[in-house]
Amino acid sequence: MKKVISLAVATALTCSMTFAKEIKVGAVMPMSGPLAAYGQVTNLGLELANKLNPTLKNGDTIKIVLVDNKGDKVETATATTRLISSDKVVAILGALTSTNTAQTIAIADKKKIPVIAAVATNDKLTAKRTFANRVCFTDSFQGEVVANYAIQQGYKTAVVVVDQAQVYSLGLSKAFQNAFKKNGGKIVKKIKVTSGDKDFKAVVSQVKKINPDFLFLPLYHPEASMIARQSKQLGLIKPMFSGDGVANQTFIDLGGDSVEGYMFTDFFDYANPPSKTSADFVAFHEKETGKAEMNSFTALGADTYNILIDAMNRCEDPTNSICINNEIKKTVKFDGVSGAITINKEGNATRSAVIKEIKSGKAAFKATVNP
Repeated sequence: MKKVISLAVATALTCSMTFAKEIKVGAVMPMSGPLAAYGQVTNLGLELANKLNPTLKNGDTIKIVLVDNKGDKVETATATTRLISSDKVVAILGALTSTNTAQTIAIADKKKIPVIAAVATNDKLTAKRTFANRVCFTDSFQGEVVANYAIQQGYKTAVVVVDQAQVYSLGLSKAFQNAFKKNGGKIVKKIKVTSGDKDFKAVVSQVKKINPDFLFLPLYHPEASMIARQSKQLGLIKPMFSGDGVANQTFIDLGGDSVEGYMFTDFFDYANPPSKTSADFVAFHEKETGKAEMNSFTALGADTYNILIDAMNRCEDPTNSICINNEIKKTVKFDGVSGAITINKEGNATRSAVIKEIKSGKAAFKATVNP
């Protein structure tokens, strides 16, 4: 009798192993180039989440296929097409910046492949795109967060420095300006710059003449850090505030003591984990990397993976991309690494934001702002 039972169990295990399959998930990240600092920490979140949870509840194994888009729109389009056509992925995580993520979504939407963006915040990103999703807040939300904080601090006038080459910058700039003016603030000047610019002395000189209460810089870290450095060199001492585009250690390293006191919005603070799930992941990150400090983009990278797995587990066929996309949009108060996340039928997330200030070369937590 025991032999019969043992044989039955062995047969069941063999069948389970036979039918279990490998399912490919695509990831498009800037692992090299000017935006590598963002891609590397976000991809780390994917890798750690995959290491913790490599299989679905039916035994299928998840394989992440990573393609480096080098922070470029054309490379992003090529990477997305390759992942869908050649690698046959069931979903794509990425492509980080709003400009590049828009490229990925445009292609994936036509092929009915769901995309989950980690940190692409432009409001229009999911508009009229059935297969677009994100775990981050939108620019309209973080724009309001900055505007409300500025008003609370008594700031009545602002200069906005916007990158005309980045939809992220344009969208966040617009959201901030609308909210700031609505609350009684005045935009005294909007100055346009372009990604890759190095000399901002003319910009700094303009700001000195205008003498606003503070500067809002909805930029990525290369340009924001250089403006901060050149401001200090030319004697411009004003409160400066950015969005999540500077939420990385590279910004602090590039800016040095010039960014002391600089404030920005972020998604998560590793020193203030919002749940046990979050705290456990921070501990796992430290165990795997040897570093206690964890970037917020790592948390959101993990959340894209975990929400995808949760959606796949709710599909009878976890390779059915249409079912996966439908289930992603049914995500309610998901216990994510970066906090509770709800995703609506448009693919947009409802979640909290945090405000941080750079002190002694570190990003220090100031407050959590709930939607």
